[in-house]
Amino acid sequence: MCGLSGEIRFDGRLPDLAAVERMTDRLAPRGPDGRGLWSQGPAALGHRRLKIIDLTDNGAQPMADPRARLVGVFNGCVYNYRELRHELVSRGHEFYSDSDTEVVLKAYLEWGASCVEHFVGMFAFVIVEQATGRVVLGRDRLGIKPLYLVESPGRLRFASSLPALLTAGGVDTSLDPAALHHYFSWHATVPAPRTVLNGVRKLPPATVRVVEADGTYRDHCYWQPVYTRRPEHAGLTARDWTDAVLGALRTAVRRRMVADVPVGVLLSGGLDSSLIVALLADEGQCDLATFSVGFESEAGEDGDEFHYSDLMARRFGTDHHQLIVPSDRVSQALDGAVQAMSEPMMSHDVVAFHLLSEQVAKEVKVVQSGQGADEVFAGYHWYPQMARVPRHRAADAYAETYFDRPHADLARMLDPSVLPGHDVSGDFVREHMAAPGAETALDADLRLDTHVMMVDDPVKRVDNMTMDWGLEARVPFLDHELVELAAACPPGLKLADGGKGVLKAAGRRILPREVVDRPKGYFPVPAIKHMASPVLQRVREALCAPEARARGLYRQGYVDELLAAPDVHRTKRGANALWQAALLEIWLQTHGIR
Repeated sequence: MCGLSGEIRFDGRLPDLAAVERMTDRLAPRGPDGRGLWSQGPAALGHRRLKIIDLTDNGAQPMADPRARLVGVFNGCVYNYRELRHELVSRGHEFYSDSDTEVVLKAYLEWGASCVEHFVGMFAFVIVEQATGRVVLGRDRLGIKPLYLVESPGRLRFASSLPALLTAGGVDTSLDPAALHHYFSWHATVPAPRTVLNGVRKLPPATVRVVEADGTYRDHCYWQPVYTRRPEHAGLTARDWTDAVLGALRTAVRRRMVADVPVGVLLSGGLDSSLIVALLADEGQCDLATFSVGFESEAGEDGDEFHYSDLMARRFGTDHHQLIVPSDRVSQALDGAVQAMSEPMMSHDVVAFHLLSEQVAKEVKVVQSGQGADEVFAGYHWYPQMARVPRHRAADAYAETYFDRPHADLARMLDPSVLPGHDVSGDFVREHMAAPGAETALDADLRLDTHVMMVDDPVKRVDNMTMDWGLEARVPFLDHELVELAAACPPGLKLADGGKGVLKAAGRRILPREVVDRPKGYFPVPAIKHMASPVLQRVREALCAPEARARGLYRQGYVDELLAAPDVHRTKRGANALWQAALLEIWLQTHGIR
């Protein structure tokens, strides 16, 4: 796991090496174990390394293959790199390291841009063909690893984080009205390729971009599961599906143990993380390090779920670590978490993940996390409602159920200069829902949540917060083969038992009943949800700052209304509307955007 950066010129000029160095240095938290730079002709690459696989300098990046005249940088992990290496050796390739990065280079040499179809893992990479000037950028199927882009006449810059690109300079930091519409409608989800800044875009998940020497490019989406029932699954019983899901999850968890350093688990005590722990125990893992975080209660709301994580730790004999965070620590940690955000993220648990990652990184470099199970296996409370909707009404039902507010409400919140003239978020959902390949309204909903919302909300959140402390988070529920299986699974089996029915059935075979049958929990951070005094003070400072007034993003009457009753105004989904507004402004100020 690492951070990558670079610049490619198409106008005959040399790349700005100082800008690439600044980007690379800004990525230092993602890769504290090594730094590398490479430049030749129109291309320059930078890299920060977190040593997980091949701990020697042979795995350093940027990595070159002099014979093939390829140079590349890579972020992530290809879990099947050993199998691919064996296959590539049988095809005549020679290796000089034990790293998965070299496997990526050799795989590209063997299969070209279609090499991504051979990878099982999470990744973002950039490969330069020195002979042709062609540059190839790739991103994993579920968008677990980020890749941000700044395109300008004659130049392309890229980096693993948006703040790294800002340090290079020359970025159009004006606000994108369509992205702001997404942010306020869709719980801070801004789908690729947009970001809230007009000048920064991101490579979509499951996409390979081939850039020619003259700057022209083509994108290819190489993967999209079909959310329909397949003929080969026609005769499967509920027990068969449970067997298949448990087997696929077992494979996914096993794959994510590939490392030359210890791998721990973020254990909330919920079904998803508990399944990971139980399956690792089944695989013979001893003294597995597990980690849980809790917060002080606020406004009568509990801030921890230690009862369940402690139960799991005792049951499977893990080396368990508990972190309790006082409310004033949340406000103190807020600015650090915002600094780590590549894009503004309003979910309450973002600070929790940042604080947890800080502590976990002192013990291990790699953890597995249960992120993604709710989207893939229909675990949220609104999915049963979607299942009752006719297919042709899927888009409207989704907006009614999931959006924070309707388009009309934005007019009284935002200044007209940043307000789109039409419902861009609703249009996005309608277009996505209308695409073929989803049999029912629920299938279309799960496809949207898994491949769009999840990528640019919870998955991005985990990557940003863990990597800010040099901690690699692996997500077995986003193993692409498991996602394909879940997509084909009959909706009724996923919705059963209050949601995630097929997963709960699997859990009952290996987990304590108390864990499987417990009420669904969330990552509670009461100090933010209920605007505890130190958090409210930081919010007031941001919204009343000269930068905020000069920006004029919000109508002043709306801000005054929120500040007059900080814990009253809620979005349709129950989020604190003041926090949503303030978080965006805090993010803009933190990253020097005026």
